[in-house]
Amino acid sequence: MERSLREGIRLFCLKRWDMALAEFLQINASQLDTKEVADLSYYLGLCYTKLGHFDDALSYLEQVVSEGYSPFRVRQCRITLAYIYTMTKRAEMAEFEIAKILKSGYESVIVYAIMAYALWLQKKYDPAIELYRKILSMDADNVTALNGLGYLLVDTGIDIERGLKLCKKAVTYKPNSAAYLDSLAWACFKKGEVSEAKVLFRKAIELAPKQTEIRIHQHIASGENI
Repeated sequence: MERSLREGIRLFCLKRWDMALAEFLQINASQLDTKEVADLSYYLGLCYTKLGHFDDALSYLEQVVSEGYSPFRVRQCRITLAYIYTMTKRAEMAEFEIAKILKSGYESVIVYAIMAYALWLQKKYDPAIELYRKILSMDADNVTALNGLGYLLVDTGIDIERGLKLCKKAVTYKPNSAAYLDSLAWACFKKGEVSEAKVLFRKAIELAPKQTEIRIHQHIASGENI
Protein backbone atom coordinates (compact mmCIF):
# COMPACT_ATOMS: atom_id res chain seq x y z
CA MET A 1 0.00 0.00 0.00
CA GLU A 2 1.23 3.50 -0.89
CA ARG A 3 2.84 5.15 2.15
CA SER A 4 0.67 8.28 2.23
CA LEU A 5 -2.47 6.19 1.91
CA ARG A 6 -1.40 4.01 4.82
CA GLU A 7 -0.51 7.06 6.92
CA GLY A 8 -3.78 8.77 6.05
CA ILE A 9 -5.76 5.73 7.16
CA ARG A 10 -3.79 5.63 10.41
CA LEU A 11 -4.59 9.29 11.10
CA PHE A 12 -8.23 8.73 10.17
CA CYS A 13 -8.49 5.91 12.70
CA LEU A 14 -7.07 8.30 15.31
CA LYS A 15 -9.87 10.76 14.40
CA ARG A 16 -7.39 13.35 13.17
CA TRP A 17 -9.61 14.17 10.21
CA ASP A 18 -7.81 17.29 8.97
CA MET A 19 -4.38 15.67 9.09
CA ALA A 20 -5.70 12.53 7.40
CA LEU A 21 -7.28 14.62 4.65
CA ALA A 22 -4.03 16.49 4.01
CA GLU A 23 -2.24 13.16 3.69
CA PHE A 24 -4.81 11.78 1.26
CA LEU A 25 -4.83 14.90 -0.91
CA GLN A 26 -1.14 14.64 -1.71
CA ILE A 27 -1.58 11.16 -3.21
CA ASN A 28 -1.35 10.75 -6.98
CA ALA A 29 -4.27 8.40 -7.70
CA SER A 30 -2.80 7.41 -11.08
CA GLN A 31 -0.06 5.55 -9.24
CA LEU A 32 -2.48 3.42 -7.22
CA ASP A 33 -4.00 0.06 -8.07
CA THR A 34 -7.77 -0.43 -8.30
CA LYS A 35 -8.24 -1.36 -4.64
CA GLU A 36 -6.12 1.55 -3.44
CA VAL A 37 -8.10 4.01 -5.58
CA ALA A 38 -11.30 2.66 -4.00
CA ASP A 39 -9.76 3.04 -0.54
CA LEU A 40 -8.72 6.61 -1.31
CA SER A 41 -12.20 7.62 -2.50
CA TYR A 42 -13.77 6.01 0.54
CA TYR A 43 -11.57 7.77 3.08
CA LEU A 44 -11.68 11.11 1.27
CA GLY A 45 -15.48 10.98 1.37
CA LEU A 46 -15.50 10.18 5.07
CA CYS A 47 -12.89 12.81 5.95
CA TYR A 48 -14.80 15.54 4.15
CA THR A 49 -17.98 14.41 5.91
CA LYS A 50 -16.35 14.47 9.34
CA LEU A 51 -15.05 17.98 8.66
CA GLY A 52 -18.47 19.17 7.48
CA HIS A 53 -17.37 19.74 3.87
CA PHE A 54 -20.44 18.03 2.50
CA ASP A 55 -20.23 19.13 -1.14
CA ASP A 56 -16.68 17.81 -1.36
CA ALA A 57 -17.70 14.55 0.27
CA LEU A 58 -20.56 13.75 -2.10
CA SER A 59 -18.58 12.99 -5.25
CA TYR A 60 -16.24 10.57 -3.46
CA LEU A 61 -19.03 8.76 -1.62
CA GLU A 62 -21.08 8.46 -4.80
CA GLN A 63 -18.02 7.07 -6.58
CA VAL A 64 -17.71 4.29 -3.99
CA VAL A 65 -21.41 3.49 -4.35
CA SER A 66 -21.32 3.42 -8.16
CA GLU A 67 -18.24 1.21 -8.29
CA GLY A 68 -19.72 -1.27 -5.81
CA TYR A 69 -16.27 -2.47 -4.80
CA SER A 70 -17.30 -3.55 -1.30
CA PRO A 71 -20.92 -4.21 -0.22
CA PHE A 72 -20.08 -3.08 3.32
CA ARG A 73 -18.58 0.18 2.13
CA VAL A 74 -21.38 0.79 -0.33
CA ARG A 75 -23.87 0.50 2.53
CA GLN A 76 -21.80 2.74 4.78
CA CYS A 77 -21.46 5.34 2.03
CA ARG A 78 -25.21 5.25 1.34
CA ILE A 79 -25.85 5.89 5.05
CA THR A 80 -23.36 8.76 4.99
CA LEU A 81 -24.92 10.18 1.83
CA ALA A 82 -28.35 10.03 3.45
CA TYR A 83 -26.98 11.83 6.50
CA ILE A 84 -25.50 14.57 4.31
CA TYR A 85 -28.74 14.94 2.39
CA THR A 86 -30.72 15.40 5.61
CA MET A 87 -28.21 17.93 6.93
CA THR A 88 -28.47 19.88 3.67
CA LYS A 89 -32.28 19.58 3.58
CA ARG A 90 -32.40 17.30 0.53
CA ALA A 91 -34.82 14.96 2.21
CA GLU A 92 -36.09 13.14 -0.87
CA MET A 93 -32.55 12.15 -1.81
CA ALA A 94 -31.92 10.95 1.75
CA GLU A 95 -35.09 8.87 1.62
CA PHE A 96 -33.94 7.36 -1.69
CA GLU A 97 -30.59 6.26 -0.23
CA ILE A 98 -32.18 4.76 2.89
CA ALA A 99 -34.78 2.95 0.79
CA LYS A 100 -31.94 1.31 -1.15
CA ILE A 101 -30.35 0.16 2.11
CA LEU A 102 -33.60 -1.23 3.50
CA LYS A 103 -34.33 -3.00 0.21
CA SER A 104 -31.03 -4.87 0.61
CA GLY A 105 -32.37 -6.30 3.88
CA TYR A 106 -30.16 -4.27 6.19
CA GLU A 107 -31.81 -2.64 9.21
CA SER A 108 -30.37 -0.59 12.05
CA VAL A 109 -31.29 2.17 14.48
CA ILE A 110 -29.12 4.65 12.57
CA VAL A 111 -30.81 3.85 9.27
CA TYR A 112 -34.28 4.24 10.79
CA ALA A 113 -33.30 7.49 12.51
CA ILE A 114 -32.07 9.07 9.29
CA MET A 115 -35.19 7.91 7.46
CA ALA A 116 -37.46 9.27 10.19
CA TYR A 117 -35.77 12.67 10.03
CA ALA A 118 -35.99 12.71 6.23
CA LEU A 119 -39.71 11.96 6.46
CA TRP A 120 -40.15 14.68 9.08
CA LEU A 121 -38.46 17.21 6.78
CA GLN A 122 -41.02 16.32 4.11
CA LYS A 123 -43.88 16.72 6.63
CA LYS A 124 -44.65 13.00 6.43
CA TYR A 125 -45.36 13.01 10.13
CA ASP A 126 -47.23 9.73 10.62
CA PRO A 127 -44.57 7.44 9.09
CA ALA A 128 -41.84 9.43 10.86
CA ILE A 129 -43.58 8.89 14.19
CA GLU A 130 -43.92 5.18 13.51
CA LEU A 131 -40.23 4.89 12.72
CA TYR A 132 -39.22 6.71 15.90
CA ARG A 133 -41.47 4.34 17.83
CA LYS A 134 -39.83 1.40 16.09
CA ILE A 135 -36.40 2.69 17.14
CA LEU A 136 -37.52 2.97 20.76
CA SER A 137 -38.85 -0.58 20.63
CA MET A 138 -35.32 -1.62 19.65
CA ASP A 139 -33.50 0.77 22.00
CA ALA A 140 -35.68 2.38 24.68
CA ASP A 141 -32.98 4.91 25.60
CA ASN A 142 -32.08 6.04 22.08
CA VAL A 143 -31.74 9.78 22.58
CA THR A 144 -32.28 10.68 18.92
CA ALA A 145 -35.60 8.85 18.86
CA LEU A 146 -36.64 10.19 22.26
CA ASN A 147 -36.15 13.74 21.04
CA GLY A 148 -37.52 13.12 17.54
CA LEU A 149 -40.68 11.38 18.69
CA GLY A 150 -41.18 13.82 21.56
CA TYR A 151 -40.93 16.84 19.31
CA LEU A 152 -43.27 15.39 16.70
CA LEU A 153 -45.90 14.41 19.25
CA VAL A 154 -45.80 17.94 20.65
CA ASP A 155 -45.56 19.86 17.39
CA THR A 156 -48.42 17.96 15.74
CA GLY A 157 -50.51 18.12 18.92
CA ILE A 158 -51.00 14.35 18.86
CA ASP A 159 -49.89 13.84 22.48
CA ILE A 160 -48.28 16.86 24.13
CA GLU A 161 -48.05 15.22 27.56
CA ARG A 162 -46.23 12.17 26.21
CA GLY A 163 -44.05 14.33 23.97
CA LEU A 164 -43.00 16.50 26.91
CA LYS A 165 -41.93 13.43 28.90
CA LEU A 166 -39.87 12.12 25.99
CA CYS A 167 -38.18 15.47 25.45
CA LYS A 168 -37.33 15.70 29.15
CA LYS A 169 -35.78 12.25 29.03
CA ALA A 170 -33.68 13.21 25.99
CA VAL A 171 -32.35 16.28 27.81
CA THR A 172 -31.38 14.21 30.84
CA TYR A 173 -29.06 12.24 28.55
CA LYS A 174 -27.72 15.29 26.71
CA PRO A 175 -28.28 18.39 28.85
CA ASN A 176 -26.03 20.57 26.69
CA SER A 177 -27.68 19.81 23.37
CA ALA A 178 -29.19 23.00 21.97
CA ALA A 179 -31.50 20.98 19.71
CA TYR A 180 -32.85 18.89 22.57
CA LEU A 181 -33.26 21.92 24.82
CA ASP A 182 -35.19 23.62 22.02
CA SER A 183 -37.49 20.59 21.71
CA LEU A 184 -38.09 20.58 25.47
CA ALA A 185 -38.70 24.33 25.51
CA TRP A 186 -41.19 24.01 22.67
CA ALA A 187 -42.92 21.17 24.51
CA CYS A 188 -43.14 23.28 27.67
CA PHE A 189 -44.60 26.16 25.69
CA LYS A 190 -47.18 23.90 24.04
CA LYS A 191 -48.06 22.53 27.50
CA GLY A 192 -48.60 26.07 28.80
CA GLU A 193 -45.43 26.19 30.90
CA VAL A 194 -44.30 29.46 29.31
CA SER A 195 -41.86 30.62 32.02
CA GLU A 196 -39.98 27.32 31.92
CA ALA A 197 -39.98 27.44 28.12
CA LYS A 198 -38.35 30.89 28.09
CA VAL A 199 -35.56 29.75 30.41
CA LEU A 200 -34.86 26.72 28.22
CA PHE A 201 -34.92 28.76 25.02
CA ARG A 202 -32.35 31.18 26.46
CA LYS A 203 -30.06 28.30 27.35
CA ALA A 204 -30.47 26.72 23.91
CA ILE A 205 -29.61 30.01 22.19
CA GLU A 206 -26.54 30.45 24.38
CA LEU A 207 -25.35 27.06 23.16
CA ALA A 208 -26.29 27.63 19.51
CA PRO A 209 -26.71 31.36 18.83
CA LYS A 210 -26.87 30.90 15.04
CA GLN A 211 -29.72 28.38 15.03
CA THR A 212 -32.60 30.23 13.39
CA GLU A 213 -35.28 27.69 14.32
CA ILE A 214 -34.58 28.10 18.04
CA ARG A 215 -34.97 31.87 17.78
CA ILE A 216 -38.22 31.45 15.85
CA HIS A 217 -39.58 29.19 18.59
CA GLN A 218 -38.43 31.66 21.24
CA HIS A 219 -40.16 34.57 19.52
CA ILE A 220 -43.39 32.61 19.24
CA ALA A 221 -43.25 31.62 22.91
CA SER A 222 -42.58 35.24 23.88
CA GLY A 223 -45.44 36.52 21.75
CA GLU A 224 -43.05 38.59 19.66
CA ASN A 225 -43.23 39.30 15.94
CA ILE A 226 -40.74 37.24 13.88
